[in-house]
Amino acid sequence: MDAFTFLRSDHESVLGMFEVLDGAPQGKGAQLSGLRTMVTDLVVAESRHEAIEQHFFRPLVRERLEDGDRLADDAMAQENSGKRLLQKLENGHPGEPEYHGALAAFIEAGRKHIAYEQNVVWPRMAAAPSESELQDLGATLARAKQKAPTRPHPDTPSGPGAQKTMGAAAAELDKLRDAVTGRSGPPDPPTS
Repeated sequence: MDAFTFLRSDHESVLGMFEVLDGAPQGKGAQLSGLRTMVTDLVVAESRHEAIEQHFFRPLVRERLEDGDRLADDAMAQENSGKRLLQKLENGHPGEPEYHGALAAFIEAGRKHIAYEQNVVWPRMAAAPSESELQDLGATLARAKQKAPTRPHPDTPSGPGAQKTMGAAAAELDKLRDAVTGRSGPPDPPTS
């Protein structure tokens, strides 16, 4: 699977989560609705996705496009804002007004970010790598996603060097915390 197909599949999965979470119950109904589990799935999916984009896709954008630094910086600024909202969701609880505010803000920002990537960045990147490079990158992204952090880590630098060191350590700690707490994430989207 090429890189764009892989990333689009992730985006479609997240957009599906947004559809389910849009207008989620608030107050006591939120606590009883399973909202916490759905939001945890969203946090895990987004954390993994953004980590692999920052580690593998953004450097390629920077390298291959004349305005790649600006495009990558814009996308990463959006992602970093999103990580802060995801952290509020991690720390909060359904029924709390701040939790629901962060969820609504993240859904709105997430839709805009996905549109930015798919409508602005990807069309420019489509011809930059060869088909074999896109296939190799897709395979790399799929492997890396299995090892990526499952939590947002908004204070970790976003560059590929930081992802190789601090991101890898954060991912290991996340997996340990997940095992201890029994936390799991969503299944991966289909690969066909």
